Amino acid sequence: MSSRMMKSIIAQKIITYYKIMSLKGKKILLGISGSIAAYKTPQLVRLMVKAGAEVQVIMTESAKDFVTPLSLSTVSKKTVFSQIQNGEQWNDHVRLGRWADLFILAPASANTLAKMAHGICDNILLAVYLSSNCPIFIAPAMDEDMWLHPATKNNVKTLQSFNYHFIDTEHGELASGIIGYGRMAEPEHIFEKISTYFENRRSLKVNVDKKKVLITAGPTYEPIDPVRFIGNFSTGKMGVAIAKAFAELGHEVILVLGPSNIQVEHDHIIVHRVQTAQEMYDTCVQHFESVDIAVMSAAVADYRPAHAATEKIKKENTKDLKIDLVKNPDILNTLGHVKKEHQFVVGFALETNNEKANALDKLYRKNADMIVLNSLQDENAGFGYDTNKVTFILKDSPAQELPLLPKDAVAEKIVQFILSSPKIKR
Repeated sequence: MSSRMMKSIIAQKIITYYKIMSLKGKKILLGISGSIAAYKTPQLVRLMVKAGAEVQVIMTESAKDFVTPLSLSTVSKKTVFSQIQNGEQWNDHVRLGRWADLFILAPASANTLAKMAHGICDNILLAVYLSSNCPIFIAPAMDEDMWLHPATKNNVKTLQSFNYHFIDTEHGELASGIIGYGRMAEPEHIFEKISTYFENRRSLKVNVDKKKVLITAGPTYEPIDPVRFIGNFSTGKMGVAIAKAFAELGHEVILVLGPSNIQVEHDHIIVHRVQTAQEMYDTCVQHFESVDIAVMSAAVADYRPAHAATEKIKKENTKDLKIDLVKNPDILNTLGHVKKEHQFVVGFALETNNEKANALDKLYRKNADMIVLNSLQDENAGFGYDTNKVTFILKDSPAQELPLLPKDAVAEKIVQFILSSPKIKR
């Protein structure tokens, strides 16, 4: 199946899945900076307007090289602003910044990210940004080398510290012709992210009871010697996304994070970094009694070397290396069998065959309340991807399948499902 066909299928699934959602009455600012990805923005505006939102577009002068104000004003049914003033008329950036319910910058170029991080204000988009008091969403777009550059990473880290919402770049063909990360998320993915945000805000008005949540994420590394380990390909993206989704709703999160490059900064998230399964187990047991919800999304190693060498094992000194393995403690099984009546325990299952049957068996054996099932048979899902496709496995109701979605969206759906459980609501 071609990449274009796959994107079309994904887009259709997302639109179908969210057809019951509406942005009716929401006021949204769309800031467009100078990136070739700007050509996608009329589709994003069309999706938001069709869902009932009032969209005001602001663009930099350089953005006009990639998309015309006429096309954007046509789909938004509003005048597009690209300058602080038109002749003698001042475009009130303060009013615009205070008008919106949400400000999405898409695409956000490397240059714009840098200016945002350092408070530089040399165009109307940045003037409105600095005047805004609404939630900020950012969809970056640039070439892979620019996206991975330490300067850009530092700027992103700074903006994340402001509690802004980043919509991850996607992997694909870039303007340079190379294949890599830095591609702006598709309009359908951005639309879905914004829609889910407002849906969660509606849920928040109902779910005023704040919960304490324990979450595990990432792999564990089991040392063979000081330089080698047994591990897996987990990045921690899914678990961190779940932690952020809970935190965005005001819940207190304890995140036990295995070896991962992901930086997590949020007022409602306390991060405990661990390396081994035993360290993760000890940390979870220490905190479990005080929490209402536990989500065990980490890819914990089932086995570890019985004895880790204190010095690097030299191949010259060994003919055939044999490693004796012993079982690691089972975190989900332990928590599932000591949980109290009010506690809701969620496990993850990554399966390659008989997926639903194996996940249901795990649900009962480990006394969990819910299993989130991943299948390695699903394309673009699982370790390392920015998207995921999961199924909710429960004891007393049919399995509930989600379409392929960005991991942030999957996380938000998992959180909504947990918080809507009768066990949590009572």
